Amino acid sequence: MTQTRQYTHREILKVMSGLMLAMLTSMISTSVVGTALPTIVGELGGQDQYSWVASATMLTMTVSTPLWGKLSDIFGRKLLFQVALGLFVAASLVAGLSQDMGQLIAARAVQGIGVGGLSALAQVILGDIVSPRERGRYSGYMGAVFGISTVAGPLLGGFIVDTDWLGWRWCFYVVVPFAVVAFVVIQQVLKLPKIKRDTTIDIWGATTITASATALMLLLTLGGQEFEWNSPWTYLLGATSAVMLVLAVLAERAARTPILPPRLFGNRTFVLTSLSSLFVGMAMFGAMIYLPQYLQIVKGLSPANSGLMTLPMVLSLFVSGVISGRIVTRTGKWKVFPVAGLLIVAVGQFLLSRLHVDSSEWLIGFDVAVLGLGLGLSMQMLILAAQNGSEPRDMASTTAGVSFFRSLGGAVGVAAFGAILVNRLKDEMTGMLAARHVKVPGGGSLSLGSPSEIQHLPEPIRGIVLEAFTRGLETVFLVGVPVTLLGFVAVVFLKELPLRGASRQPAAAPAASEVAGAANTR
Repeated sequence: MTQTRQYTHREILKVMSGLMLAMLTSMISTSVVGTALPTIVGELGGQDQYSWVASATMLTMTVSTPLWGKLSDIFGRKLLFQVALGLFVAASLVAGLSQDMGQLIAARAVQGIGVGGLSALAQVILGDIVSPRERGRYSGYMGAVFGISTVAGPLLGGFIVDTDWLGWRWCFYVVVPFAVVAFVVIQQVLKLPKIKRDTTIDIWGATTITASATALMLLLTLGGQEFEWNSPWTYLLGATSAVMLVLAVLAERAARTPILPPRLFGNRTFVLTSLSSLFVGMAMFGAMIYLPQYLQIVKGLSPANSGLMTLPMVLSLFVSGVISGRIVTRTGKWKVFPVAGLLIVAVGQFLLSRLHVDSSEWLIGFDVAVLGLGLGLSMQMLILAAQNGSEPRDMASTTAGVSFFRSLGGAVGVAAFGAILVNRLKDEMTGMLAARHVKVPGGGSLSLGSPSEIQHLPEPIRGIVLEAFTRGLETVFLVGVPVTLLGFVAVVFLKELPLRGASRQPAAAPAASEVAGAANTR
């Protein structure tokens, strides 16, 4: 059996630089658009398609993640990572050249496919070149990329849109040079052994898994916005997702090289880390999406300044991720970190729920730092635990599967928390307007605009709106607490398997004959 090459610390850092640069540019591309969307819609039109510019990327990123892992088993990690980078670069250029909303949405959908590959395969490649015992010292850097992109995206988008000689199209162009550099770095420094693989592609499994995930993502993305939750579209998409899921299970049981091998769901570590990732994704993305609304609407901060207010979260996430990773490498003990981390995330969300209109910036900074601390301790450790508990042939499928469930949780969280906020906001404004005998100018219901327009509403309507948003967001963050605790319970039941000290080469995905032959040589 081919032995995995042992990489030096210097070589690993070189590979990491390419992986992190690719991940950073792709994740920034998903967050940079939020700031520029009003300007984009103003130029291209299509206000009714506004939400699709962001939703298209999340949808395709989520549904494509499981496919990338298996395809990398067949065609190789390096090639597939570069294909994902190529898709991302091409889609970014097309997005910048878009002449209407349809072209932009299509380009963003292709961008999402590339982002799904980059986010999943970066973790798989790290698993290929670093042993589980040593992986902790590097995984913290990967986790920090997420936090940095969360801040850098809105800041960069605000700067580009506000700079006359650039314009919104550079929100897409600006990431291209960095992606090209990442491509070159990976080409030069990533040298994985060539291994014979079974090239059979599970077409039926890929089709049914993608169809089930797509129907579910469409339901979560469009429900409550494009159609009512209690509507024929809801039942149609829900039924489609369920039927395709049943067919996917049958297809995967029959496939010779399944996309998501059924044996994974008999692996306790995979099931529990996936469940925990699902709940963490719900809570994390819910907080990430709706925290800027508090900062921009309630506190009246600009998009750039609201991004700066999340810096304490990024710093604590980075520091806790790096330090916990080094401790894991030194001691081999990892379970304490996600256990403590998820408890801290729950505390952070409770603290965020206590924020109000007059909360100081110091208090906000402390609360988001607590949230970042918990995320830094838990996010990468779940991936590490899943990889360590998987068989060599299942490394890519395991990593992609856990990433898929985290992204799916994010979609569920954004949809569920969005519905909670909208309903609470409506009830609170209606109740306070009636209680204070305030009539809306012009009659009818109160129509809310952008954060800047809300700040210019006449008193006492402005005060009522800000208080209603505060109470609505309080509910959103409070709901995140039990959701996070469900993830905590899943982690508690994880068995702390010893971290292996030697890296295993999961890329093999060997055929049954190869496995048998390898077993006979041991």
